[in-house]
Amino acid sequence: MTLSTSEQLARMQPIRENLPMLDNNDQTTTVADLKKLVDDFVRERDWSQFHSPKNLAMALAVEAAELMEHFQWIEVADSREVANHPEKLAAAAEEIADVLAYTLAMANSMGVDLSETLHAKMVKNAQKYPADEYQGRHGGE
Repeated sequence: MTLSTSEQLARMQPIRENLPMLDNNDQTTTVADLKKLVDDFVRERDWSQFHSPKNLAMALAVEAAELMEHFQWIEVADSREVANHPEKLAAAAEEIADVLAYTLAMANSMGVDLSETLHAKMVKNAQKYPADEYQGRHGGE
């Protein structure tokens, strides 16, 4: 039995009431807010014991593969159209959320500051792939 979106949201309401109040948008929610959301979820279930870097890396790879399934065997142009189909977009977005949740859990588990680490990685990438040399082409050419 497939539930409508409104039925799914209604079933989630009791769960949502126990989550911290976040603005639920990228403009105002911080990485720290998201890391805490995942950390609270994990701690409330006593799952930290299972969240070794090895297990989290494996779970992250599995979720990334589940995201890839939504794009397997379709043309590049069709993959860009997924955003214009609410059901397909929702399914892909759910997998993106799983990938992000495991990424945040891994950062929590290992004490990684994601903002600092991403900034440093982008500086390294900018040095490796100067914009004037790689404008409009990928690094493999």
